[in-house]
Amino acid sequence: MGSPSLRVIGPGRAGRSLAAGLAASGWRVDGVLGRADDVRPAARGVDLLVIATPDGAVAGVAGQVEPDGGCVVAHLSGSLALDVLAPHPRRASLHPLRAVPTPDTSLRGAWFAVAGDPLASRAVADLGGRAVSVADPDRARYHAAAVIASNHLVALLGQVERVAAGAGVPLGAFFELVRGTVDNVERLGPAAALTGPVARGDWATVEAHLDALAPEERGAYGAMVTLAERLVDERNAAAAREPVS
Repeated sequence: MGSPSLRVIGPGRAGRSLAAGLAASGWRVDGVLGRADDVRPAARGVDLLVIATPDGAVAGVAGQVEPDGGCVVAHLSGSLALDVLAPHPRRASLHPLRAVPTPDTSLRGAWFAVAGDPLASRAVADLGGRAVSVADPDRARYHAAAVIASNHLVALLGQVERVAAGAGVPLGAFFELVRGTVDNVERLGPAAALTGPVARGDWATVEAHLDALAPEERGAYGAMVTLAERLVDERNAAAAREPVS
């Protein structure tokens, strides 16, 4: 197979980032279609048609496109299964595990969750990325993990900013700590990387934190304490399984 061709429906951040990345990787990009365009013939003459609309619109857009046996129709959703792409005979999904805040975000080297036609994995490989297969029944669970890893982390940093502001400390002072923590998790795994009062069993400090926090901040802090306790339990269980030398 020579250089494949791509068309995208949905001129948003994800669709345009994918189109730019594959164009730079040697694919022929035959345009990005928007709301004012007639999408009925969109599958004609291209190897891959990507529907990069919001999740709620994917099935409707797919239903408007006339099926073409030579074209793989794919979506970029993390949570949707392949059935939303009916009636197209060749279907795929490729969801980038990378935050896409702008339409020129690089997807080079990203992880992608893929399913369906192998052309999706070809696209990931051409982007220098890494593909992990996620079956339809597991899509919602996988996407929940992605939301926790990205969106919930941002929400937690929003809490850091609010709480730190009360002590006169800027958010920027915590970025090195955050980056170092993520590096430790990558190197050691979550249970081994956990530090702080819960890891030490220092409940007096935890109570002092709760007393110092505004009431609207305590729920999130308490929920994270519970999750940290689970990591401590995992670490202790792993240590108990180690052979005694």
